[in-house]
Amino acid sequence: MSLDNPYSPFDELIERRGTHCSKWDMMEPLFGVPATDGIAMWVADMDFRPPACVSNALQDMIDHGIFGYFGDDSAYRAAIVWWMKQRHGWEVDPATIFTTAGIVNAVGLCLSTFSDPGDGVVLFTPVYHAFAKVIRAAGREVVECPLVEVDGRYQMDFDAYGALLTGREKIVILCSPHNPGGRVWTKDELEAVAEFARQHDLLLISDEIHHDLVFPGATHIPMARIEGVEDRLVMLTAPSKTFNIAGAHTGQVTIPDAALRARFAATMAGLGLSPNSFGLIATTAAYSPEGAAWVEDLVSYLDGNRRLFDAGIAAIPGLRAMPLQSTYLGWVDTAGTGMTQDEVLARVEGRARIAVNRGPTFGSGGERFLRFNFGTPRARVAEALERLSAAFADLQ
Repeated sequence: MSLDNPYSPFDELIERRGTHCSKWDMMEPLFGVPATDGIAMWVADMDFRPPACVSNALQDMIDHGIFGYFGDDSAYRAAIVWWMKQRHGWEVDPATIFTTAGIVNAVGLCLSTFSDPGDGVVLFTPVYHAFAKVIRAAGREVVECPLVEVDGRYQMDFDAYGALLTGREKIVILCSPHNPGGRVWTKDELEAVAEFARQHDLLLISDEIHHDLVFPGATHIPMARIEGVEDRLVMLTAPSKTFNIAGAHTGQVTIPDAALRARFAATMAGLGLSPNSFGLIATTAAYSPEGAAWVEDLVSYLDGNRRLFDAGIAAIPGLRAMPLQSTYLGWVDTAGTGMTQDEVLARVEGRARIAVNRGPTFGSGGERFLRFNFGTPRARVAEALERLSAAFADLQ
């Protein structure tokens, strides 16, 4: 199982165990997968170093040796504006950008600002599990609108969704590109989401954290480029997935509408929130021509991992990987095995010693799935596939 590509810097196996790394150090406590020889394919961060421009900028901070309050974020805002224009054709007013402690924190702040306890929040499920977790923790109700699988990919069924609403909904959250299904939504689909939000008078939160990790043949369109949605739109972006700097906990909330922006600013001020300087420096360095060149290499490498992963899963009877247009997260349907999820997990986590995300945590429609993170050196992906093949050998 190889693609016979020349050696890449992404091929380096970097030891992460013992570094307070959630992905590797929590694998055994949470999943029972042994730390000694288990493979961590769950948490959505990659096993790659960020580009040198990011590491060098942070090293300059270390070398300077004083870590005081950050002032004058104009270069940071300019870097975000440049990136969104160059990569996504999205013209951003720097005055509309807020900085939060990551995107899940941003969702929580939006819930506090734009809804009340007991209000409903619409999710197109299955979807990133942290959304439902923070919604419920905030005392809001999760309203699931299940995605429909057509020709192996997810689609939205707006003809059915109206009947699922209770009238208490205030917010709809879109994951674009979609995690875990890897869909890059088309312009028509995004326009349909915008119309759904208008029809039901919902604030539209568009989480676009995976927008830079799109494979050839697909093009991400920011929701902010869809006409007629500016008065109800909150855009969530971050460099964390793109550059593997999730630990910096730095995300951006961009709100085009002045009235909505004022409400969000009041929430931020009332909580005394301000960003950490390490995250701002890392983001400014990442959103640069050097960072862009690195992302091109990364996406090419991930595309190779994706093709290897899909081929390996396809060779195991009963397993099927959903075709991905984006992300480094393989969404694997296990229904064809005829096994319960516990039986499947006994093979994946027990025999193969691979820690994965379990589908039911992603909401309705995820019950028969597992999510695999292949943002790791290719040799490790190949080893995981060999282990899976052995774990399901009796089906072959």
